[in-house]
Amino acid sequence: MSVESVEYGWHLDKRVPIALILAIALQTGGALVWAGAASERLMTLEARSARTDEMVERTARLEEQGKAMRASLARIEAKLDRVVGR
Repeated sequence: MSVESVEYGWHLDKRVPIALILAIALQTGGALVWAGAASERLMTLEARSARTDEMVERTARLEEQGKAMRASLARIEAKLDRVVGR
């Protein structure tokens, strides 16, 4: 094996058209832009999900307060019925 037939490292053949290199570069750039946009959409959805979780918690709290108020009202009505019934 001669030294001339051994290829060292990476090289670019002169037969590779510049259009192909540009097409690959543009495609890579487009993929990076798309990935950035997808990342932004995910961050927006995560923020919306966090707000939704807060609203679910607040709604559950309000429902429990409503149940407590209804129970209290039922007790007040029962006492009024006993007082009026005397």
